[in-house]
Amino acid sequence: MGEHGISEAAARLHADALVWDMVMPYEPQIGNDLSLMPRYKAAGFDYVSLTIAGDDHGIADAIKRIASVRARVLADPDSYVLVESADDVLAAKAQGKLALGLHFEGTRLFERNLEMIEVYYKLGIRHCLLAFNQANSVGGGCAERFEGGLTRFGVKVVSEMNRVGMLVDLSHVGYRTTLETMELVSAPVIFSHSCVAAVATHYRNLRDDQIRACARTGGVIGISGSSSYVGDDRSSNEAIFRHIDHVVQLVGPEHAGLGLDYVLDDKFVNEYLQGRPEEWPREENTPWKYIRFAQPEQAPGLTEVMLRSGYPEGTIRGVLGENFLRVCRQAWR
Repeated sequence: MGEHGISEAAARLHADALVWDMVMPYEPQIGNDLSLMPRYKAAGFDYVSLTIAGDDHGIADAIKRIASVRARVLADPDSYVLVESADDVLAAKAQGKLALGLHFEGTRLFERNLEMIEVYYKLGIRHCLLAFNQANSVGGGCAERFEGGLTRFGVKVVSEMNRVGMLVDLSHVGYRTTLETMELVSAPVIFSHSCVAAVATHYRNLRDDQIRACARTGGVIGISGSSSYVGDDRSSNEAIFRHIDHVVQLVGPEHAGLGLDYVLDDKFVNEYLQGRPEEWPREENTPWKYIRFAQPEQAPGLTEVMLRSGYPEGTIRGVLGENFLRVCRQAWR
């Protein structure tokens, strides 16, 4: 057996591969901060993208949050590289450092000012969700009662994000808005942290036509480790793999990746979400199902599961990180 209790072959592959997590919420007040990064590094991760702000924030909050995390990352150049280009990720891996990216969950913090998109990009924001569960001025959220699709302003936002190089992220976004966006884009889109409706039923999970449309743009779906989307109380690697494999079998291995969305304090998350039923609705008379999260330490075991399932080495490397690297090379300016 190799390190992490997996086979020697899986351990060697995991150590050599580029391992990329497209989403970790950065919330220092609940312990989701840089103190978790040694765990990611020990689990073989080379790149982690931090959620900095979203639809609960405006420009002032967003800028302060960016400034705070940039200061902390840049204060430790021996450990971290703040990513501006795809090459930065490879350089960080070669130097034994962890590459960190920044992103937003929602576009309200543009405050309907298209000029902010390039400003945020220059400050390090490399992808952005169009909406977060609820509708905003750009488009619909996946948890709304009704959905109007991409707005006229939303069309302009998507165009400007494509122009400056900020990846359009459609996780948490309403069904119609995702499809309309994918018809319009001039660059690949991503679903940074989503799962598959055909494997587990949840309003956040993607239908097959959304997966196909994402693939047509050249995009990637990062599979989430949240138990509510995975459909497994433990968010086991075997359950996560079922979502990866559905994407792989449906549209090809180049369109699957990882967006674990790990939160240390799951008790806080459950209380927070239960207190926001308009944003996180549940079916009538259905009890709340406690949400847990896949741990960063599960990543080597996931490599083992893919290897045991007969995935070729190239496919595994793609899912672990090279697929997201490809998309970022294409989109980032």
